Amino acid sequence: MTVTAAQGFTAAGIAAGIKENGNPDLALVVNNGPRLAAAGVFTSNRVKAAPVQWSEQVLRGGAVSAVVLNSGGANACTGPKGFQDTHATAEKVAEALGGEHNAGEVAVASTGLIGVLLPMDKLLPGVGTAVAALSADGGEAAAVAIKTTDTVHKTAAVTRDGWTVGGMAKGAGMLAPGLATMLVVVTTDADLDSATLDRALRSATRSTFDRVDSDGCMSTNDTVLLLASGASGQVPAYEDFAEAVRTVCDDLARQLVGDAEGASKDIRIEVVGAASEDDAVEVGRSIARNNLLKCAIHGEDPNWGRVLSAIGTTGAAFDPDRLNVAINGVWVCKNGSVGEDRDLVSMKDREVRITADLCSGGESAVIWTNDLTAEYVHENSAYSS
Repeated sequence: MTVTAAQGFTAAGIAAGIKENGNPDLALVVNNGPRLAAAGVFTSNRVKAAPVQWSEQVLRGGAVSAVVLNSGGANACTGPKGFQDTHATAEKVAEALGGEHNAGEVAVASTGLIGVLLPMDKLLPGVGTAVAALSADGGEAAAVAIKTTDTVHKTAAVTRDGWTVGGMAKGAGMLAPGLATMLVVVTTDADLDSATLDRALRSATRSTFDRVDSDGCMSTNDTVLLLASGASGQVPAYEDFAEAVRTVCDDLARQLVGDAEGASKDIRIEVVGAASEDDAVEVGRSIARNNLLKCAIHGEDPNWGRVLSAIGTTGAAFDPDRLNVAINGVWVCKNGSVGEDRDLVSMKDREVRITADLCSGGESAVIWTNDLTAEYVHENSAYSS
């Protein structure tokens, strides 16, 4: 159920000493081929971490033989030294793997506190340890090693007719587009080229990771990679492959929301009746980022007025007197005014479903978010310690 579910991949997760608590903090995923096709999607934040800058260059070549990921430090906003450290990490991986490997085909990803240089005296020797631990069963250990504030590791996989797509993710805070604060590696043993992977990955992230909006904060390190080994020898139809990639990405995205820092509610916001998909997404994001609403949901208060006020801040096409809002299936707002009795709404379950009908067209979109809790504030006030 992880990155080694697909044939042709090995992985490892070890404790290199990057984290002071001694927990696993270094992961390695290796594509053993015969194909080394790859695609990637990265943060749209203009402040990009050194590993993002490096990996964007690597992906331009269309081939990735290995991905090395560390937790315990983001290596973001670390200047030229940080980029040199990223380069040195890729060089070390290529050297430790030997053979035909070269640094230009090694992607690097990091997660943790911004503005702190990585302890290279621990990370580089750890690469050798990770290489020695590589295994076809190492996917779960790799997923554990990339956790930061995550309470659980996150993996997913689907198998179709003779080929598989598997993946792992980390992320629990700073979850907002583009992408979320996440490191994600998805693998497949389908025999497809980089252009096909890129098309499928961008389509999948657009409707999964890009629509997770936990706290409105965009990371410097977001990285989503899709690697193909071709080891199955199968060449699936594009539509079948894209559906499988989206299924894995959607599973991982939901796990991110379910593990969001301090959250007690998972909130599914569906905007329907929009004039365009862009309008639906804009409205969904506005609702998802309304802290008053998120607090109300934490208190199990179906305060639909806060939904309407969020809709009203957008540029979407709608008539205020035609807006409808349902919370957990009860249409508490009809035609921009009082609808069914709000006391009919039960909010005891973990998942809360909000439907906003703009009555302006036939387009729709779903955004996932979570409630705002005292635990979230506490965790993020003490994060650097």
